[in-house]
Amino acid sequence: MDSAALFAGPALRRLRKREGLTQAAMAARLSISPSYLNLIERNQRPLSGRVVIKIVDEFDFDPRALREDEAIGGLDGLARRMSDERFADLGIDRDELAEFLGAAPQAAAAFARLYDSAMPQDRKDDPIAAARREIERWRNHFADLDTAAEALADDLRLSRGDTYAALAERLRDRHQLAIRILPREVMPDSLRRLDLHARQLQINEMLDPASRTFQLAYQIATLEYREDVTTLAAGASFTDDTARTLYERHVYGYVAAALIMPYGRFLRACEATGYDFAVLMRRFGVGFEQLAHRLTTLQRVGQRGLPFFMARIDRAGQFSKRFAGASGASILEAEDSCPLWDVHLAFERPGTLCVQPVMLDGAGAAPAHWLTMSRTVDGRGAAGAARFAIVLGVEARLASDLTLARQVSLRPDDAQPVGAGCARCHIAQCAQRSLPPNGAQLRFSPLTRGSIPFEFGG
Repeated sequence: MDSAALFAGPALRRLRKREGLTQAAMAARLSISPSYLNLIERNQRPLSGRVVIKIVDEFDFDPRALREDEAIGGLDGLARRMSDERFADLGIDRDELAEFLGAAPQAAAAFARLYDSAMPQDRKDDPIAAARREIERWRNHFADLDTAAEALADDLRLSRGDTYAALAERLRDRHQLAIRILPREVMPDSLRRLDLHARQLQINEMLDPASRTFQLAYQIATLEYREDVTTLAAGASFTDDTARTLYERHVYGYVAAALIMPYGRFLRACEATGYDFAVLMRRFGVGFEQLAHRLTTLQRVGQRGLPFFMARIDRAGQFSKRFAGASGASILEAEDSCPLWDVHLAFERPGTLCVQPVMLDGAGAAPAHWLTMSRTVDGRGAAGAARFAIVLGVEARLASDLTLARQVSLRPDDAQPVGAGCARCHIAQCAQRSLPPNGAQLRFSPLTRGSIPFEFGG
């Protein structure tokens, strides 16, 4: 998928005013006509690569500032915030949000900042939520780290042989670390342990091959990319050390995944196989959870993959991981998951992929129609340790070429209606409902007992 055109009129207009230039003078500096510059500033024309290069050369300008909407997660980030039930009655659609973001990105950023600061205190102080907000600000794509990991994978020739052996050799040659697989009774509470005295990276024998490989890649990430990750975390301005550590752990895991599944080769395999999960897992020697993480990251400029979201859910419907990436999914913002979502059915069918089109109630400006795919995984890479369900989702309008979509109807009328947890869901006549929607007026009849748990009005 090609990257979207760059519309950055307000940013260019602010640069021109900062430099004290008229449109004619600015156009002359950029070697374009004043009329063309006028169209660019009004977001009626995108910035071409040649004009961007000229801006950088003429004004010593950081081109990242042209994508000021990235600071709030772009249109998807704005749509997720606007999907809050407090705005449901306003009927704001995605096109209206796009106009707002394009015409007044600073105003949109001000709204996002105010919205984020107005969170309940317990949510603002939650280190897990703070780390996730920073990950989502980047849309879970760290371009520089991804490129560096891909270059290292090429150097190690990971595409031509056994990945585990190549990573082990890197640890031995570059860091003088031997790999030792230890019995479970020796490492009952650890997956990986770095013993610098013995110069060993010790791995729990209970980890499956994919998890062992990932642990080696993760250790390489911590040894060779520490400065990059620390700098990235410092730029996030965390006020809590726990949030910073959680964020750093995620980014190290990101680098590890990028080593095992190098961007270009992985994306080509995705497109060639129709994102066939079974083939991708076998080809790259990864587990389903590792694959799901990587699928949320494919946002390289000029070389984008499908925008997946992923989440990990336990039997009680609680989210322990959720990454929207560039999907714009608001279904992950709920505190609870809908019991009609097949992610719960996955627990009854361990190891089986459950494919389900869903239509999200109350999505607002965020996408509502999704194709979701769920299956169970054993927690921590060790059989029997715990069991979770991993769910992947992609907008139904983008899913037609997926191998898994060939036997599924993507018509909106055939999708299963789901909600963002009962308290935020206004789907009527739901026999599975556990709670009425927040703010709904319950209806009772002295003569009739209905077949659904709660009847309610607006």
